[in-house]
Amino acid sequence: MSANVFERVQASFAQQQFMTTLGAMLVSVTPGTVEIAVPFRADLSQQNGFLHAGVITSILDSACGYAALSVASEKFNVLSVEFKVNLLSPAVGERFVARSQVKRAGKVLTVVAADAFAIRGTEEKLIATMLATIITTNATAPDS
Repeated sequence: MSANVFERVQASFAQQQFMTTLGAMLVSVTPGTVEIAVPFRADLSQQNGFLHAGVITSILDSACGYAALSVASEKFNVLSVEFKVNLLSPAVGERFVARSQVKRAGKVLTVVAADAFAIRGTEEKLIATMLATIITTNATAPDS
């Protein structure tokens, strides 16, 4: 893997204040794949004590976006266009990991799949899956 790919994704991830709010960590980056983890926190849980589906969806979305960024030209950024999430099991665990993989990278659209796992001790359980479409764009943050 090019160190440049890792550095590019890491630099962008460090600017994502929402991931910081969630306590999410960038675990690994290779061209076309990304892994993001978040620890369980009670303040991120829903009414039954499970990690909120919004947290799981957010780390899946970010993992998909960064997988697409890892294969995009350095002069472009990426944005999510569409995604579908299947929540397969309640999110019960000590930490949660989203693992993404680019399925097809096009000039404009990239299709990425990701799975989320709940981790308790040494056991992993698949809890959600996402299929996302990511657009390659030259968009930047709007002026304040």
